[in-house]
Amino acid sequence: MNSRVVVHVVDDDEAIREGLCALLSTVSVEARAYATAGDFLDIATPGMTGCLVLDVRMPGMSGLELQQILNERGIHLPVILISGHGDVPMAVRAMKAGAVDFLLKPFNEQDLLDRVLAALSSSDQESRRSQAMKDASARFAALTPREWEIMGRIMECQHSKGIAFELNISEKTVDVHRFNIMRKTGARNLSELVQLRLMAGDAV
Repeated sequence: MNSRVVVHVVDDDEAIREGLCALLSTVSVEARAYATAGDFLDIATPGMTGCLVLDVRMPGMSGLELQQILNERGIHLPVILISGHGDVPMAVRAMKAGAVDFLLKPFNEQDLLDRVLAALSSSDQESRRSQAMKDASARFAALTPREWEIMGRIMECQHSKGIAFELNISEKTVDVHRFNIMRKTGARNLSELVQLRLMAGDAV
């Protein structure tokens, strides 16, 4: 797991904040505490990793409102909600908005640890996938419009002869373009080229 991931604990109850941070330290997980949703929002940035342990009901901005703002700003962290019995409907709404889990107070410490570790693993995997997508996308940045045209037909499993016929160019010219595509993307074979293009997705 990425050693830089952090569990961000947002709760207006100081005892709960301190208790959660102490609990997470027992499994060597870095935790940072915030007394209000606004305090966390001040430091939240797109691309940050880790997870958010978030109280549903707090003075001022609620956990649900914070989650909505994070979504609007493109800050995607796994959110684990902690709530009182009366906050369950609000927690359900937050789950529908993308939260990954919620726990009722008082919660079992091991249960919380298990869910936090699962969320951190999920965050780390998502971060790796996102970076792989960016890396794959960058490999296609140098392709010319004609190479993109041929790349599209390669993805449709067309052979050089068929591509040449459709584009009204020679088969040899298609092969030259295909070679240049392979060189620019660093793909060692056709299978790797296709996998890279799929990994890049809509990022290119």
